[in-house]
Amino acid sequence: MVMARTITEQQVREWVDGYVKAWTTGDPTDIEALFAEAAESYEWPYETAWVGREQIVAGWRERAPWQEGGWTFDWSLLVINGDTFAIKGTGVYAKLGTFDNLWVVTLDEDGKCIVFRMWNNEV
Repeated sequence: MVMARTITEQQVREWVDGYVKAWTTGDPTDIEALFAEAAESYEWPYETAWVGREQIVAGWRERAPWQEGGWTFDWSLLVINGDTFAIKGTGVYAKLGTFDNLWVVTLDEDGKCIVFRMWNNEV
């Protein structure tokens, strides 16, 4: 019998911290460190679908102007279910406004994201 792998709260914190770092720096190396090569990233209501780490990096870099003027991100863990976790976050952007987020993230054995789903709601 194969046991399902369960990620830990520490792994979640490390991954989200890496995400915030990558969003802050916009450095392709920081972004690549988060995602498996064949990762998928989806965002609603914007209907964004980036498939493959290369597309994810390019998509993030196109959004660099969003950060102009500064931003903050606070989050809390909602649940861990095996290799998948969900968080509730709030991003506050000086130029864009405030957004409530729901993330559902699945990690591989190496702690890299294989599927990222985000729902954004402007507050």
